[in-house]
Amino acid sequence: MQDPHVVQQADVRRRYGTEIHMPEPGSKLGLAQAAACGMIPISGLRHPPSGDMSGWYVWSGDYSEDSEFFQPLHVSHAVSDEMVFAHYLALPPGWRFLIGADGYEDVWYDASLLATESL
Repeated sequence: MQDPHVVQQADVRRRYGTEIHMPEPGSKLGLAQAAACGMIPISGLRHPPSGDMSGWYVWSGDYSEDSEFFQPLHVSHAVSDEMVFAHYLALPPGWRFLIGADGYEDVWYDASLLATESL
């Protein structure tokens, strides 16, 4: 039986014409508590990886500049816990997603995320 995450990642690649760019093993993402609980809508964006950070930041509802808004989470936990956004983690740096109610999703490329001064 094929791993469902591999199937979902291949689907993301096919639909958006990107390469699969999984975060490095052991890397982390920034996760807001509400997104960890699965509150909708869920937004995510990926900067270039830096150190042990994958570049991914995921949150629900309104974004906050508070230094405590994002907590580190190993990418492997997001995948193994089957968090609703896990299959988007295969998108390369520069991509964003928005997951809404009733199966709504929007995925797009945002070149501004690749600018190092935005980090």
